[in-house]
Amino acid sequence: MRARVLRVLVAVALALPALPPFHPARDAAAQAAPGAAVDLELILMADCSGSVDESEFTLQRLGYAKALRDPAILQAIRSGMLRRIALSYVEWSGPSLHVPIVDWVVIETEADLAAFAKKLEDHPRVLFGGGTAVGNAILYGMQSILGNAFEGTRRVIDVSGDGPDRNGLPAVVGRDQAVAGGMTVNGLPIQEFREDGLAEFFRDNVIGGPGAFYVSAVGFQDFFAAVRRKLILEIAGVAPAGGAQAAELPAGK
Repeated sequence: MRARVLRVLVAVALALPALPPFHPARDAAAQAAPGAAVDLELILMADCSGSVDESEFTLQRLGYAKALRDPAILQAIRSGMLRRIALSYVEWSGPSLHVPIVDWVVIETEADLAAFAKKLEDHPRVLFGGGTAVGNAILYGMQSILGNAFEGTRRVIDVSGDGPDRNGLPAVVGRDQAVAGGMTVNGLPIQEFREDGLAEFFRDNVIGGPGAFYVSAVGFQDFFAAVRRKLILEIAGVAPAGGAQAAELPAGK
């Protein structure tokens, strides 16, 4: 009797599929795979229109890369409940000209930030003109967020630019559609000089949604300080005092 029971148990065990081995590190990483919940879905839409010359382009790319490596960025990410965000970087110009430089990826460690920054440094420039279609850039950011498979507590489209609309969909139309879709649009106007009117254009036509704000950079030389401050604020979910307004940089920063 015992022999028969033993033979049955062995036969059942052999018929069962083998279980995959347990790998704690891999299983933990799977929790941050596409489709996972994140504190923030953030798409960086960087101006690459014809008005951005090669030296300005380099300052913009390297400014983002340097800012992402700043320890304060990781600290902001770790201030969230889930301690991770989803991030993408896209360059834009005309109405249908949008090039993903770094596609959506989970960011939760210093190594993740360094890898993202390295891709920005290594990827060659693709766009060299085509217009300045701010509204279309905003809509592209919205569609990218909607289709990225992540689930963020907050969804932010971050638009940088050195000029107002020149063609394509008006910025205010794209902004209003994104806000109606439950997203926030923040801005980084890159001004030629402080009173050139670009900051006001971003304030009135580009930013919108819960906690929206903009940070101005006066020239591309000021870009790193501006983008660092803006990233810290939007990743931490801290809006400047007064709501949708400029987050002015302290003197000398």
